[in-house]
Amino acid sequence: MPKLEQSKPPYIQIFENLRGQILRGELTPGDPIPTLRTIADDWGVSQVTASKAVGLLQEEKYVTVGGPGLRTTVRDPKNLHRNGRDRAKSVRRTGRIYTVGEYAKITSSEVVPAPADVAAVLGLQGVEPTAIKRVRVTYGPDDKPVSASISWFDGALAERAPKLLVPERITEGTWGYVEQQTDMKATRGRDQISTRLATEEDAELLDIELPAAVKVSTTLLWTADDVVVEYGVSVAGPGRESTYDYDLADEAQ
Repeated sequence: MPKLEQSKPPYIQIFENLRGQILRGELTPGDPIPTLRTIADDWGVSQVTASKAVGLLQEEKYVTVGGPGLRTTVRDPKNLHRNGRDRAKSVRRTGRIYTVGEYAKITSSEVVPAPADVAAVLGLQGVEPTAIKRVRVTYGPDDKPVSASISWFDGALAERAPKLLVPERITEGTWGYVEQQTDMKATRGRDQISTRLATEEDAELLDIELPAAVKVSTTLLWTADDVVVEYGVSVAGPGRESTYDYDLADEAQ
């Protein structure tokens, strides 16, 4: 029987154990995960706690919950596109920003003169404002690029958050790192999604042939004082789906 620790809520420990089995390939796409009864018996918890763990696996896009009489199975992540809200929730709950099988490479990270639109969004002042520009390419389980993004930050953060200028992945996510280094805590965000034809730069980063359509997700994260923590623009190639879960309980009449 797995042993629960005092340091974390039981459902988080169960979630992390099952997630580990998925990441290690012990459970592969299409495999059923243990039933709620089995999880509850194995861990010595209630089925309510087991259900919370499985619910978190679903929210993090690791599994697909079946209908009545059907098992919950490991999800194939190759066509999944996660938006800023998904990644933000992942950082808050698990300390990780990427889903199963994903990894990223930072292709560049530097302080540059802020483009006019970036300066306006970030509220940068001065004659020649600067911004930190991080370019990231995210790869799927098949090692093919699935999205490319540019994250923009106030250039003044370079001293307090020096890792932003290192072209290496930040495990907890860039804005999660900024929170650790400063008092800028993100409290709300907004995603705007549109489509357009891919540019030559998009095609090079995503390894796609032109002409092609791409999905563009623009993410803004603010503090409670309306200061922009991060401004990000992500481009995903053809065939990537976005999934949005929502609760209608409060809408029932």
